[in-house]
Amino acid sequence: MSFWTDKNVLVTGATGLLGSHMVEELLARGAAPVCLVRDGVPRSLFHGRGLDRRCVSVQGQLEDYALLERVINEHEIEAVFHLGAQTIVGTAGRNPLSTWEANVRGSYNLLEACRRNERKVRRIVVASSDKAYGDQPVLPYTEESRLEGRFPYDCSKSCTDLIARCYFDSYQLPVCVTRCGNLFGPGDLNWNRIIPGTVRSVVRGERPLVRSDGTFVRDYVYVGDAVAAYLELAEQMDRPEVAGEAFNFSDERPQSVLDIVDRVLGHMDARHLPPVILGEASREIREQFLSSEKARRVLGWRPRHGLDEGLQRTIAWYRELLGGGVTAVAIGGGGGFIGRAVARARRSIGDRVRSRRPV
Repeated sequence: MSFWTDKNVLVTGATGLLGSHMVEELLARGAAPVCLVRDGVPRSLFHGRGLDRRCVSVQGQLEDYALLERVINEHEIEAVFHLGAQTIVGTAGRNPLSTWEANVRGSYNLLEACRRNERKVRRIVVASSDKAYGDQPVLPYTEESRLEGRFPYDCSKSCTDLIARCYFDSYQLPVCVTRCGNLFGPGDLNWNRIIPGTVRSVVRGERPLVRSDGTFVRDYVYVGDAVAAYLELAEQMDRPEVAGEAFNFSDERPQSVLDIVDRVLGHMDARHLPPVILGEASREIREQFLSSEKARRVLGWRPRHGLDEGLQRTIAWYRELLGGGVTAVAIGGGGGFIGRAVARARRSIGDRVRSRRPV
């Protein structure tokens, strides 16, 4: 706790899922967060839990370089968590320019502003993504895998990742990069993501929508574990084996979309609301999951929350936010439509993991 006491910490993307939880934890540890906020989001944890009244809140955008330099200089920022980005794959596909402006230009603006104040800024953690790897032939991805994002969002994260490394190698800027699986938890208001969307549908008594065919595979990381990972990484950045490095953070238990939907329905006693499979997903990688061996070995990090525990906490928050929930008894166990689909998806994941895992 004492590590962060009275430290001035800049958090970009403070109203987002990870940003809200990061600000809350920094406050709990005695830090003095300075938060860059683009849009006011009244239902976010940042506002809902009154975090905006306990820290410095700066209205602005990552694209505004002069603003970033002013904030870092005037507030004497010592550490930066760069979490702000356009994070939705579909949004990036519809409008790549706005995504690249926020994610790529915003990242080099921030890093350059930190470089101009490098005597004060001693640690910077940049949020990249598992999407930065693109579509790789060998699973799980390690930090040695190439950065080959080809779709608009994936490309923006590959660029962010490379720019951060460039600032470390060229200017010795104290920066590290995180690559996480899909984050979930209380406070995520992006309803087109599978967990928030499924919970909201069930609360409304509706069948959840699955944009893909349901077999897409990802890691799912509880937001509290991600916050712990970021803080642990920042605290250890003075070590030579940590500075300038990228780290994967995952629970290393990949799940298909249908598997996640089934777990949510089970926790909400709503298996009588099987998903509607749209099969419309495009510009998305079918299978993607990470190895966290480096984070375990170098940082000593491990996730503390299991998937089901994280889902229970998340569902409880959404029930309170949305004001209700389906309480009917689950129907059919594993024998109905979704049970059979999940079983097929699990067998398929297992076969592909075994066949593609590096020797």
